[in-house]
Formats: sequence, C-alpha cells, structure tokens
Amino acid sequence: MILDYVTIFPDFFAPLDLSLAGKAADKGLVEFRVHDLRTHTHDRHHRVDDTPYGGGAGMVMKPEPWGEVLDELTGPGTTIVFTTPSGEPFDQRLAEELATREHLVFACGRYEGIDQRVIDHAREHGEVREISLGDYVLNGGEVAALAITEAVVRLIPGFMGNAESLVEESHAEGGLLEYPVYTKPPEWRGHEVPAVLRSGDHAKVAAWRHDQAVRRTAARRPDLLHPSVLDDGSPIVRAVAGDAPELLVLQRACWVQEALANDSLDIPALHESYDDVVAWLRVWDTWVVRRAGRLVGAVRGRLEDDGAWDIGRIMVAPDLQGSGLGRVLLDHIQAVAPERATSYVLFTGVASERNQRMYKKAGFRLRGDLTAPPGAVVLTKRRA
Repeated sequence: MILDYVTIFPDFFAPLDLSLAGKAADKGLVEFRVHDLRTHTHDRHHRVDDTPYGGGAGMVMKPEPWGEVLDELTGPGTTIVFTTPSGEPFDQRLAEELATREHLVFACGRYEGIDQRVIDHAREHGEVREISLGDYVLNGGEVAALAITEAVVRLIPGFMGNAESLVEESHAEGGLLEYPVYTKPPEWRGHEVPAVLRSGDHAKVAAWRHDQAVRRTAARRPDLLHPSVLDDGSPIVRAVAGDAPELLVLQRACWVQEALANDSLDIPALHESYDDVVAWLRVWDTWVVRRAGRLVGAVRGRLEDDGAWDIGRIMVAPDLQGSGLGRVLLDHIQAVAPERATSYVLFTGVASERNQRMYKKAGFRLRGDLTAPPGAVVLTKRRA
C-alpha cells in the first residue's frame, strides 16, 4: 500500500518512521511519502491561502497548488482522503474499508479548509472520502491523517505480529469495546487479577471476557449496543422528553391487556398521567423502538441501591405482540445495565402467563420470598 500526505507541515509525519509503522515500511508492506504543498506555489511568498469569498473570518486554502499536487499524485485506483470536521465519522468499519485500497492520498487542510472546488474536481476523477475523527475541531488535518493511518495500516496482512489481537480488540468483530486486560503479578497494590483469568478454564475465561466487554460498552458507549430489532432494521434508541405522549398511549394500551389478563384495574401504570410519564423519564434509563415513525416498543431500567438493575415497562404495541420484540427489548435493557449492576429484577402480573414464560426463558426465576406489589410476582436473575 502507498500512502501520500500533502501538508504545509511535513515534520508532522516524522512518527511514521517509528514503531510498527516504521518496521512495516522497512519490510515493504507500506510506503509513506510526504509532500510539502508550498512546493507547488509559484509566487515569491509561497502563499497557499487567501480570503474567503462572501467574507468572514479566517483564510481558505487556494485551489491552484492543490490542483497541481493532486494531478501529480493521483491516478487510477487512488483514494483521496480529505480530513475535515465536516466529513463522515471515522470508525473501525471505515478503517477496514480503506485497508483494502492500494493507494491513499491524504489532503491535510488548514485554516478554514480547502477550496470546495478542489474536492469537487477530485470527485470527477476518482474516489474521494471526506473523513472526520469526531465532533471537534483540530488546527489542521495532519493529526487526523496520522490517526487514520495507524488504524488502517495495522489491518494490512503481515503488519501485526499476532493477527489474533485484531479480532479481540475494541470495535472489532461484534462491535463491543475490549474487555479489561491484566498481566503479572497476580496482585499489585491491593488489586488482584480476577480469579477466573487464573483458572485455566478457557470457556469460563471467554464468557467472562464477553460479559465484561458488554458491561464496558453499556457503561461507556451504549450507542454501540443498538441492535436492529425489526425486519426493516429499526434501532433501539434512548427515549427523549418528546416521546412522553406516545409512551403514555402505548403504556395504556399494554396495561389494559394486563388488566384483562389479571382481572384487576389496580395497576399503577394504567392510571399514570402525562406528567407522571414525563417525571419517570427523567429518572429511568428508557429506550424506545419506532417503525415508520410510530413508537411501537419501549423498556426502562434503573439501578437500585443494592446493585439490582430494576427492569420495567416492557411495552410492545398490541398488533406486534408475539413478534419477538418484547424479548429483544428485554435482552437490550440487560445489556445496557451499568457496570455496577450485580443482578436484574422485574415484576409482572400473577396471571400474566405469557410474560412469565418469556422471563423464565431469559433466565429469570420467580422469587416467592421477595415482596411484590399487589397482584404481581417478582422475578430475578443474577448477572453473570
């Protein structure tokens, strides 16, 4: 793979000679080439920028030097990467995609950016990707280009000494953050390595690592746990205050059925007002599902003082009940429980047999020894 970098600060790319990247270059796996944009200027001051049309603060990088250097560097099979805060978000999937390219050219902008005509012209002649590291602004594109480079070239076959490490790291297969890692000694400053990692039981180690990865992802990046839950790929997303009216309607529709199944109207959810729903949205971690704009499912969770993750209000629109959406919501709310949660608890109606069957299949057990609300039963499950 050949990687070209166009910049007005060539020294930024000295780190490419270091560590694994430098070794990969020495082995011929990659070739790094850095180009000073100012060498493609033709005035005595080597100007690469000018004032913006339309006015405003800052300066814009001129199209002429960029046109010259890109004409020189690009050809069939070239992908030009413009690093910009207004680009598509960079993630592991995009790194994997770029790792399949044979030639990348990084156009590192400065000031207010590169004249848009450069990007438009480049698109007429090849593949262009405008890429952002995240929702913040850097002084220039060089740091972003280095970060993208490191994420991409480490995926090239032969780059990593142990290819298995690519599978187990954060954002790899499965999309979870990586589990905590430990090395010798087994005890350090009062902190011990978890016993399961010293057990020699590979199955238990694998299960522990997966559970830790899920917990860490739920605590730090719950957005990565949004599974597609319906045939059309509708995601589970966090509820917002504006969902309250539809949540109230869905809640009443669901608990009318519960009232019929249990022959009782003494169900708190059935009597809540709009203001009540707004109030509990502020204190419960609530997730919803929409299909074609319609709110069709919801679930909520809250961490109790004893470490139990209290699961409640698993709601599925009446016309979708029996489709499996309720089980997906139940799985999701367990997955996003905080790292501190040690168990799960929920309750349902004494006569709500379908609900109880779903919870038991998911590993919950009836707890007759625990106090339940009137007309309800409590079910719990230990967190693995």
